[in-house]
Amino acid sequence: MSDTTIAIASYSGYGHTAQIAAAVADGAHSVSGTQVHRVDVASLSDADWEVLDCADAIIFGSPTYMGTASGAFHAFAEATSKRWMTRAWSDKLAAGFTNSGSMSGDKMHTLQYFAVLAAQHGMLWVSLGLLPGWNTTTSGPEDDNRLGFYLGAGAQSFNDTAAVHDADLSTARHLGRRVAEQTRIHRDGLAARR
Repeated sequence: MSDTTIAIASYSGYGHTAQIAAAVADGAHSVSGTQVHRVDVASLSDADWEVLDCADAIIFGSPTYMGTASGAFHAFAEATSKRWMTRAWSDKLAAGFTNSGSMSGDKMHTLQYFAVLAAQHGMLWVSLGLLPGWNTTTSGPEDDNRLGFYLGAGAQSFNDTAAVHDADLSTARHLGRRVAEQTRIHRDGLAARR
């Protein structure tokens, strides 16, 4: 069987979300037989659209601005309507990640937006698959999923620094690895039905 192909379709306004996208890609690459392509949704070429169309899974990523994904990501989502009309992305796997300066920052709304976009395309959503960290007196901010999201990977980066918290990068790597593993299982299942 050929390699599993995962596309990360994301936008980064100040570099934080790009760091998270890189961590997601690292996690996916850690699964043998996985190819990963990063696509900047703010500057899509025909070749980028082909990457998305051919991918087995698409992971959506954007900073959370004013309670939702960035304007650049919204423009991308609207542009996917051509794929929606032909059901081109139906049955692909999908997942998502987001970042904001606040611990909550309404990131859940962005993750829900990604999941609804995936559902409209007939895609299959892959959750984070981690229990929340940093929620007992014996845990701490170094825990994976320290912000306690289930739907996807959430990260918090201070507005006055370029750094992304190590635990959030580790959580992003987990998401990439999980999507790659689930995509392989999905493809094997489809092949067995043929």
